Amino acid sequence: MTTLLLRLAAPLQSWGTSSRFSRRGTDRMPSKSGIVGLLAAAQGRRRTDPLDELLGLQMAVRIDQPGRIERDFQTAARPGERTPISVSTRRYLADAVFLVGLHGEDALLEGLHAALRHPHFPLYLGRRSCPPVGRVEQGLRSGEAVQALSAEPWRATPWFQRRWDAPTADLELVGDCLPGTTGAALVRDQPVSFNPRHRQWEWRAVLRHPPVEVSNPMYPGVRHDPLVVL
Repeated sequence: MTTLLLRLAAPLQSWGTSSRFSRRGTDRMPSKSGIVGLLAAAQGRRRTDPLDELLGLQMAVRIDQPGRIERDFQTAARPGERTPISVSTRRYLADAVFLVGLHGEDALLEGLHAALRHPHFPLYLGRRSCPPVGRVEQGLRSGEAVQALSAEPWRATPWFQRRWDAPTADLELVGDCLPGTTGAALVRDQPVSFNPRHRQWEWRAVLRHPPVEVSNPMYPGVRHDPLVVL
């Protein structure tokens, strides 16, 4: 079994699992629904196509750069009219970086790896207004997703690493688990169908793992402090 690594970075991301009507929120990390949608777009699947193969993938997410929540107020009106027909509040995650591990059959992940390098449809991180920055696919690793993410170096942006005034950082790691696992939580972001006429989601269990300690390559080392002698 193999793990496919994805690096998700962009000025804006949005991973809403509880958005309703005019209020569109975002979670603090990528949703399973959003990642499956990204993979389906890379493969060229239509919204009405089945997702069986992709739904069997086990996912884990490492928060390399948490980002911050930004609020956007949007209105829309018909051409030539001033009265808006749509008013909505949308929230985005700005300057965040995530490392995602997808664990499954070797043949499936090799195909997804190739599809992400040459995607059929444009890729976006939660919403179409959020295209990714840099290469999304980060290669294949042996072992399960949590193990693979625990061994990877820090993938935050250089400016964020320079601001992190410490030689190491503890990164949050969350992954799929079996229902009933001690400490598990339930989230409703397991897609069943993206069909616009009948979209469906189910619950999945996730577990928060111990933080992953990574080294900071931008840390300048021990700084000279002349007051130490005092």
